[in-house]
Amino acid sequence: MATRNRGRGGRRRKLPKVQRVGAYAVIIRAGAAAEPEILLSRLSEKVTPEERWTLPGGGIDHGEDPRDAVVREVYEEAGVPVEVGVEARVYSVHQAKAWRLGRRVNSHAIRIVYDGWVPHDAPAPQTMEVDGSTAEAAWLPLAAVVSGEIPTSPLVTEALEVHKPARMQRLAAYAFITRTSDDAILLTRISPLGYHSGSWTLPGGGIDFGEQPREALVREVAEECGLTCEVGVLLDVHDVKITGTAPSGRHEEFHGVHLIFAATVPDGAEPRVVEEGGTTDDVGWVTRDELAGLPLLDVVTAALDAEKKAAS
Repeated sequence: MATRNRGRGGRRRKLPKVQRVGAYAVIIRAGAAAEPEILLSRLSEKVTPEERWTLPGGGIDHGEDPRDAVVREVYEEAGVPVEVGVEARVYSVHQAKAWRLGRRVNSHAIRIVYDGWVPHDAPAPQTMEVDGSTAEAAWLPLAAVVSGEIPTSPLVTEALEVHKPARMQRLAAYAFITRTSDDAILLTRISPLGYHSGSWTLPGGGIDFGEQPREALVREVAEECGLTCEVGVLLDVHDVKITGTAPSGRHEEFHGVHLIFAATVPDGAEPRVVEEGGTTDDVGWVTRDELAGLPLLDVVTAALDAEKKAAS
């Protein structure tokens, strides 16, 4: 085989230099009750006869922005829309003797790896490019990929070794509202778009930059419940730390800081879901006896504990 690299007179022939720049994405998702999964592409037999999974992505066309290349390649390989982060990691692989497209070459691959995320309602992965380098795409258990149970390219291992979820801190205001007639509590249910889908929580939400917390709470209660509330005293400051998939689809390490206020609404007020297709899919008055049968977020428990302390 060595003679193939020698020319006339026995001189060693220089292999043609091939440099390729590619862009890829680490795309991870995990619900509140689900194990983390990663979106990977399986290389076709044109590339390797063995089962081998890699990050979705590929070569950058001349003049193409790398982030645009990721969006294009992920759609071609998996059939899903993807959003791409701003920061990236760069890997360089030099193989002096590599087999590419039926010949030996001096290969240099530069791989730009971004964090990416897909919407919650994205379709199941489906390879759009026919007879290409990708045989299929799928969500695979992250633990099985990390352990090596699922065979992957070195790029996957290298990227996951340094991957960290995006950090997100959110300041929010919530209302503890009771009904005077039966002491029921006003709660909202989180839709499938939210992290704790199906759980019940207090009405409220994120405080916009520069927004006064009490004004933010009035706005959120109106948006979620269709009610005008009057905000009272601050009952408690609660916080929660979660690692999972945000409503945007991004894999995040989330820190939520929650300001819990006492609040009131007019007598006889009946709540209704105002925002269609949002993170709230139901609202209602819940009696104290009914609380035990519902999946409640910790912020509800924190409000109840604060109520007891205030009464003692």
